[in-house]
Amino acid sequence: MTAYQLQTSDATLAYDVDGPLPTADGRPPLFMIGQPMDSRGFETLASHFTDRTVVRYDPRGLHRSTRRDGRVDQRPEQQAQDVHEIIAAVGVAPVDMFASSGGAVTALALVAAHPDDVATLVAHEPPLVALLPDAELALAGERINQEAYQAKGSAYGMAGFIAYTSWQGQFTQGFLAGLPGDPAQFGLPATDDGSRDDPLLSGVASAITRYRPDVAAIRAAPTRVVIAAGEESEATVTWRTSVAMAELLTTPLTVFPSHHGGFLGGQLGYGGQPEAFAARLREVLAGAT
Repeated sequence: MTAYQLQTSDATLAYDVDGPLPTADGRPPLFMIGQPMDSRGFETLASHFTDRTVVRYDPRGLHRSTRRDGRVDQRPEQQAQDVHEIIAAVGVAPVDMFASSGGAVTALALVAAHPDDVATLVAHEPPLVALLPDAELALAGERINQEAYQAKGSAYGMAGFIAYTSWQGQFTQGFLAGLPGDPAQFGLPATDDGSRDDPLLSGVASAITRYRPDVAAIRAAPTRVVIAAGEESEATVTWRTSVAMAELLTTPLTVFPSHHGGFLGGQLGYGGQPEAFAARLREVLAGAT
């Protein structure tokens, strides 16, 4: 693995390349991107692709990537431009891409803005909450959890987040009335360390869940776009947002093993089925649905 830093006009973007460039076999590099997950979250998945050159990066403001733009919010359009600049720096396009969660939203923005950057995109559980029929309630639930985090700290914010992302079906007023919930219910100690900068809970990523992809531009792009979701996520919010996006693209939803973080090893405390997940990703990149 070789670590790089790319200097842009307003950020320093850190990325890692596992394998040779140019690639040894002529296949495009496989980019793995997330949000708010940084490059470390893809270490296990990358270990199952030692036959390919894998590129992993830290979104601006996260882990090793710093920003000088005077902002703290995470916007899909800006993230997409950052990834575009890394692809240009790597010098091999189009690339293949596996994109998770907010990274999948970034990837959809990338395909719309730079259609020649990506050959195949596997967008896994993009949290495009604004696309839901119950978007107003869904976004209200996000705000409740963010307010709980600001008022009481991470235990309450995370309790609400777990309840929110575990809920199956459309959100209801009754469900919202129970947010954020009791941290003890999820085994979380109700302590407060005083920090309020968690990228998952603070609201800095609200532009991601409120983003509406440019469907016409994505459909016009030469990119093969696969919208995917984990089988254990069925009926949860990110399964439903994935279904909504697949329907807009008039493409079937592709099902993967495990859950929202099904590619993770145990190092982050939310392990899935990485070996089975990687095998499924190979199939999908090869053209299976």
